[in-house]
Amino acid sequence: MDTIIIKNLVARGIIGINDWEREKKQEIRITITLYADLRRAGESDRLEHSVNYRTVAKKALAHAESAGRFTVEALAADIARLCLEEPGVQKVRVRVEKPGAVRFAESVGVEIERSPEDFA
Repeated sequence: MDTIIIKNLVARGIIGINDWEREKKQEIRITITLYADLRRAGESDRLEHSVNYRTVAKKALAHAESAGRFTVEALAADIARLCLEEPGVQKVRVRVEKPGAVRFAESVGVEIERSPEDFA
């Protein structure tokens, strides 16, 4: 299976359980790996034979900036579900990170992998 990678998409949104995290938007870093069969697109050189990664990125960004989730786990699951709604996406890996969330760490986050069956 082929992959399309959207690396380190940066959103600003409400995420976290602490009161101060619920008041001020923070940086949320998102990496998405879409699994799809890209052979036809490679042969035809036509976007309609691929997955439109611009559409996926816009949807993920809009959701991350408006969802107001408490956990990175829930936000990652939301984004995975959005990605799997796109035609041609057979599986997705989503990483959501909060930079500076833990002292002395660059970021903290989760990475999940989902397929349509996980949301059936």
